Amino acid sequence: MYFERTILNELFEHLSSRQITVLTGMRRTGKTTILKELLKRINSKNKFYIDLERLDNRELFNEKNYDNIINSLKQNGLKVDEKIFLFIDEIQISSNIPSVIKYLYDNYNIKFVLTGSSSYYLKNMFTESLSGRKKIFELKTLNFYEFLKFKEIVVEKFPFPFHKFNAYEYERLNRFYYEFVEYGGFPEVVLTDSINEKTDLLNDIITSYIYIDLKSLSDIKNIENLNKLLKLLAVRIGSKLIISKISSLTGISRETVKNYLQFLEDTFIVKRINTFTKNPNREISKAQKLYFTDNGIMKILGAVNSGSLFENAICNQLLNYGTPKYYARKDGKEIDFILNDFAFEAKESPDLYDYKKLKRLSEKIGFSNIALIGKNRMDNFSDYIWGGSIS
Repeated sequence: MYFERTILNELFEHLSSRQITVLTGMRRTGKTTILKELLKRINSKNKFYIDLERLDNRELFNEKNYDNIINSLKQNGLKVDEKIFLFIDEIQISSNIPSVIKYLYDNYNIKFVLTGSSSYYLKNMFTESLSGRKKIFELKTLNFYEFLKFKEIVVEKFPFPFHKFNAYEYERLNRFYYEFVEYGGFPEVVLTDSINEKTDLLNDIITSYIYIDLKSLSDIKNIENLNKLLKLLAVRIGSKLIISKISSLTGISRETVKNYLQFLEDTFIVKRINTFTKNPNREISKAQKLYFTDNGIMKILGAVNSGSLFENAICNQLLNYGTPKYYARKDGKEIDFILNDFAFEAKESPDLYDYKKLKRLSEKIGFSNIALIGKNRMDNFSDYIWGGSIS
């Protein structure tokens, strides 16, 4: 059964653009599935799908005479005097592909739709050779709204800034939200009910990333050091990212830690958020915080407590609505997330004390729009947003 992703309509609309459509993201987020669904929806017979994981297709794109590629397309029934829709999967496999695509794009009426598993590689490949000719879309793991679709649960999608706790909605959906927070949103993980299978799949995904993507996309030599860093980061969610401290705890040099963090972010494993300040020039100099882009990966990497899993999930949920920041004072008081003129605090079991504390702190920086985001149902307090109502 096919479950439609939220990004599909945006991608379909871009098919009418002359620009190259590039879909990137982590392994196993469903890029190939979306590519094939887009192919079905094109009302033209002049279309073709190429999988670069096949050796014969890879050899075709290693041709030095690019006109031989056109001849091959003709042999497959394509008409080069009409618009061609050419879908190419896993472009990171072929190092020669940017120059091939540039030549074909500039000389023929071809609409390219491409997938690749890493922004790190795509940015380096495409920055100069295809400048101005492409638009890159990122496919993330499932958000909670998509998660429920995959479970065949019908829900209404609530717009930002969401709505306060609803007991009926909570009772209907809370077991699904608990699963989402615990195991994340990789499609194949979501579609299995077995906890053991979920764990095996997540282990396989992170192993593939470390031992396949790392080796093919970077010159990182010490894989074990990066693995050590990942495990440390997983248990430090919500803490300030102090490079010197991480270097000391891992035994990895500061410069190497910086390089590893950049690589992890460029390959969609982690996301860093900045501090909020009314002076933008000071934001960069202050410590960032780091979150994993999928809770399942985070849980596999370390013995993560339930509060950290929940905060990590909320960060990713808010990222669907903008780029959150966090607020911190010298006395240690903090606000978890600032987004679109709202101050949010993630608390598994929120109460009136948490609300008053958030209100006092928010007022000092000029925020009147505040909300607690909770995970559990509270008998004597309902003035909060339930995490499961955030897509």
